[in-house]
Amino acid sequence: MLGLAKYIVSFSLIIFLVNSVVASDRKFNLGQIATKEEVAGWDIDVRPDGLGAPVGSGTALIGEEIYTEQCAACHGDFGEGADRWPALVGGEDSLASHDPEKTTGSYWPYASTIYDYVYRAMPYGVAQSLSYDETYEIVAYLLYMSDIIEEDFVLSDKNIGEIEMPNRDGFLLPDPRPDVINTQGNPCMSNCQVSTKIIGRARDIDVTPEDDNS
Repeated sequence: MLGLAKYIVSFSLIIFLVNSVVASDRKFNLGQIATKEEVAGWDIDVRPDGLGAPVGSGTALIGEEIYTEQCAACHGDFGEGADRWPALVGGEDSLASHDPEKTTGSYWPYASTIYDYVYRAMPYGVAQSLSYDETYEIVAYLLYMSDIIEEDFVLSDKNIGEIEMPNRDGFLLPDPRPDVINTQGNPCMSNCQVSTKIIGRARDIDVTPEDDNS
């Protein structure tokens, strides 16, 4: 009986020490440390240069069928947009107009960013249900419809960061927004003193109620 008691005490002490070590890695002693597998499940971002793109490939030839099944109900058979859902094709030279269309060809600066978004968030309601190859095939079809690649071009993890997008140079770097202004070479993170200039109002683009008091 004494031996059993010693065993229980020893086992309890081991559990306590293990939990103490694990808890020391968590600031508020809440939750548990994520495993490598759990982290990998969330680590799905693809950088502009293609780093992080999963191994896979696809062409517009196959992508057309998948797009029709998975995307056309909302975005139209040819990416023109159905009902109030956004268009994915067209809109060239519209960004500076009164009604800009942010599409594959007019807005997105990197093909890899399109892949990242499609795989992460589409199809609507069943996000991340597409395989890697299916995502490459859909992106290839969007690029083809925007006259960026040929129909038989094989889009893959090896070249998705090299696709020349029409609006690649349409984004300003470094970021010019006031909330990330540089101070002595370092980004300002708090109490940033920057000038503010109003360049437009919501009423000017007809998105507020027709009320003189609004």
